[in-house]
Amino acid sequence: MNKFLTTALIVGTFYSVSAQEKRVLSLEEAVKLGIENSKNLKIDQAKIEESTANLLEAKNKQLPELKVSGSYMYLPLEPNVDLKIPGMSGGGPKVSNVLYGSANLSVPIYSGGRIRYGIQSAEYLVEASKLNSENDKNAIAYNISQAYNNLFKASEVVKLLKENLASSQKRDQSFIKLENNGVIAKNDRLKAQLQTSNIELQLMEAENNFSIANINMDLLLGLPDNTEIEVDSNYIGADDLAKPDDYYLNLARENRKDIQALDYQRKAAALGTKAAKAENLPSLAFTGGYVAADIPKLLTITNAVNVGVGISYNLSNIWKKNSSLMQSKAREQELAASNDLLNDNVTLEVKRDYQNDLYAHKKIDVYQRALEQAEENYRITLNKYNNGLETITNLLDADTAKITANVNVVTSKADAALAHKKLLQTAGVINGNQ
Repeated sequence: MNKFLTTALIVGTFYSVSAQEKRVLSLEEAVKLGIENSKNLKIDQAKIEESTANLLEAKNKQLPELKVSGSYMYLPLEPNVDLKIPGMSGGGPKVSNVLYGSANLSVPIYSGGRIRYGIQSAEYLVEASKLNSENDKNAIAYNISQAYNNLFKASEVVKLLKENLASSQKRDQSFIKLENNGVIAKNDRLKAQLQTSNIELQLMEAENNFSIANINMDLLLGLPDNTEIEVDSNYIGADDLAKPDDYYLNLARENRKDIQALDYQRKAAALGTKAAKAENLPSLAFTGGYVAADIPKLLTITNAVNVGVGISYNLSNIWKKNSSLMQSKAREQELAASNDLLNDNVTLEVKRDYQNDLYAHKKIDVYQRALEQAEENYRITLNKYNNGLETITNLLDADTAKITANVNVVTSKADAALAHKKLLQTAGVINGNQ
């Protein structure tokens, strides 16, 4: 029994440890993995396939139409057949069945440009759907960057608080010895332990934030939700802030996929207007056909081949208003207004995110100076406390200020990195090397 319990305990421990998979990921790897497993991009791919099918349908309209039909009919009641052909008047032969077939060919020659405009318009819409998918990729890349940034901050804060908790616990042990030796009062020791408890609470909150951020990353990347992601320690790098905002604005105008997609939609709408105008024009087609029929004892037709040219024109267009043309023109006006609005929004977004990027990096310098001041203040306060010139309350306050300053430096650097990613996403080059 003891051997069985020991074996069960070992196996249970093994499964509990192996159930938590650990994976080291850089930001670039996370973005690539997230794009590969994105459900939104799968929807975009379906839309691209739908647009491609519409293009194929438009191209099919320029191909010949060949229709074949045939029929066999049995006549249970004897029909009355009265031939009017001279010399064959009177009752004809008995007819009990009829067999006939036909083949008709139609090749479009001229349709007012409707087919050509339809194909070009469908091609533009395919390109627009592809560009919309690329635009979604940029948005997904930023969302993953944001989640990765949150995970990095949570991880760094956990590490920092663990270090401070260890130092605080070590200080508590020293204070207990000092209290036992009558060097400090019990109240001072309790204040120090209260500080330790506060750090423990902060650590618990940070670890909880890390767990939530980790689950969010797992879901975004399509990983099992029990995968623990270890972020790259070199995530924070140096950003190039020497370029002016106009540089990023020009990048956005050249690389924003939503701008390019809207441009293709406007081109498709313009062709739609031309196609709608062409509805008032006649259609011309080459036609050909073959007919065969067999009515036993009465009629047999073979080799009835016909060729010709067919023209069709809807005379009701003379008094009916072209509603398709009106709708297409309205669509063009809507897209033109959307284009103006999008360009204004792009300008605002780029300049706003550029200012936010500058602001985030300036905050790093301020927090770095604050950290240096907090560390120096703690050193001086500790020295005074050791010489009996400062209270335990001021020492603990100085320690808290140092912890806060360290956290602020770490989070400000991560926030600055994310602010630059946001600027790149707004400029449409988040997946590039800008």
